[in-house]
Amino acid sequence: MKKFTITTYVTLGAAILFSLLSIHFKLDVSFWAFPVSAVFTGFITWAFFWMLLKKNNIKFVAASIKLLQYLPYVLLLSFVIRRAGKVNTQYWYDVVTVLLWVTALVGRWILLYKLNPKRIQNLNPQWKKTEEKKSGGIIAIKKPTLKNILFEIVDWIDAIVQAVFTVLLVQIFIFQLYVIPSESMVPSFLVKDRVVVFKTSSGPKFPLSKVGLPCVKNYKRGDVVVFRNPQYGTDRQNEIRFVASQLIYMLSFTTININVDSNGNPKADPLVKRICGVPGEQLVMQDGTLYARTKDSDEWIPVQSDNKFAAWNLNKYASKFSYGSIKEYPISQEEYDVMLAVEEERCNLDMDLVARECSSLYKQIGSYVKNSSDSVQLPLYANEIFGKFTGVTRQVISGREGYAWLKTYLTDWINNYDSVKASLMQDAYTEANYKLNAMFKLYSGRLFLRTAQLLSQEKDQSSFAEDSKFMECYNDLRNVTFYINILDQRNMPVFPKNDENGNPVYIPDGSYFMMGDNRFNSLDMRHKSSFSEEPLTEFDNYSIRYSSCLEQKYVSKDRILGTASYRFWPLNRVGTIKTK
Repeated sequence: MKKFTITTYVTLGAAILFSLLSIHFKLDVSFWAFPVSAVFTGFITWAFFWMLLKKNNIKFVAASIKLLQYLPYVLLLSFVIRRAGKVNTQYWYDVVTVLLWVTALVGRWILLYKLNPKRIQNLNPQWKKTEEKKSGGIIAIKKPTLKNILFEIVDWIDAIVQAVFTVLLVQIFIFQLYVIPSESMVPSFLVKDRVVVFKTSSGPKFPLSKVGLPCVKNYKRGDVVVFRNPQYGTDRQNEIRFVASQLIYMLSFTTININVDSNGNPKADPLVKRICGVPGEQLVMQDGTLYARTKDSDEWIPVQSDNKFAAWNLNKYASKFSYGSIKEYPISQEEYDVMLAVEEERCNLDMDLVARECSSLYKQIGSYVKNSSDSVQLPLYANEIFGKFTGVTRQVISGREGYAWLKTYLTDWINNYDSVKASLMQDAYTEANYKLNAMFKLYSGRLFLRTAQLLSQEKDQSSFAEDSKFMECYNDLRNVTFYINILDQRNMPVFPKNDENGNPVYIPDGSYFMMGDNRFNSLDMRHKSSFSEEPLTEFDNYSIRYSSCLEQKYVSKDRILGTASYRFWPLNRVGTIKTK
């Protein structure tokens, strides 16, 4: 009994000190941290210490046990409330508070162990005689009166609430069951797959603080991780909303999610992706192949292990996964074949021949140009040029201004080609996009010429499809336009970018680059959520422009919540997650 009393002093003392450290005088949500913890601590001190231990009132055995069960949960709630205000708390302050919480938690475990019905008589035989259902171990059969029914309902609610808080603690510090929300990891994961995410080795922290377990996980390329989405930033308001949403989500039994964006849609946070780039590397991706180099070598080396996970053609998985399992195939088999054909054409492109033909096309179209000075508005946006090629051609041949635009459009890049050759060889992405830009101009020039010829013959646009030469030009430009529209999913510029002097910059220590396995249908660390009009190449003042969502970013280790190691649902695909 003496040891039990000492443990009681330590436990309640820790709770009292914790409450005192929760005092805050700012009139925001953090003000309520002290009342929450102080009222509960005062009540448990009165019921457990004074009425049970000092007064030996056996009627308070059940109440004391129940209050002890809720002690760490209430203190944790107070911890979150105190740090949810406008003023942050210092690290040492959080450390002291966490140590007090841990002390109260351990003391609570010991006290509940001693108050177990099998051991309570060793403390005080009189306590065992209590008729309270939860403490004395005496289970009486009671008549189904309204009072007893209400008691049972409250008892069940109590059990559920405790289970929710227990699951919340397990979810924060040990592991979390995660439901795959999107198709970004197909074929590794399908939508609604359920995986176990282990957190302990990833250094979980107490909510809204940097205090917690140390990170001992040595992440490597191929690991599937769950992490906070850096797109939403790390500002205090966002972190508070994230923690609050987790708590409300659990307390509402997954029915209420307040972690939504400005449009009311659930945020893509956290994310599950695969680590593709590690500290000390600089990356680039071209034609679906990821390359890396380090400070030890300037040579770009293909990352062979990435090919094992990157899925570009989901159609080949149709026999393994039904179309119902994969909601949307990003590109069809026909489109996939077109993509490969465009890449092959671009790789084999003879830039000298392209330059000569672009100059020739400009001169040939000149014979169809009218002698007019009407002003024109001509685009450089790929989709607009292809989608309105007839209208663009009419403007080109409408007069001197349109024809002058055509000259710069088709030939301006030729003038500085020799001077930029060395810069183009810096990496595969820069060179490939320069060639792609030239391909588009070549094929659009051919289409302009053939369209001008048909218009000069007063052919109606509806009859153009009957002309085989026109259709050849049309299909060539259509295929290149299609490729430009998937450019940001298929390819990626150098990351991190070189410094202003052209020197390589590498992923810093403690940071990683993540991508989804389903590369055509993954909004990952390659992308931002919005689009902007960008040039294909910086080495052409009249470069073709396209709608881009590129904005690469790496993720620091402290944003990683855990490692997805095991799939437990569906039953036909239960097993460990492939990382090599």
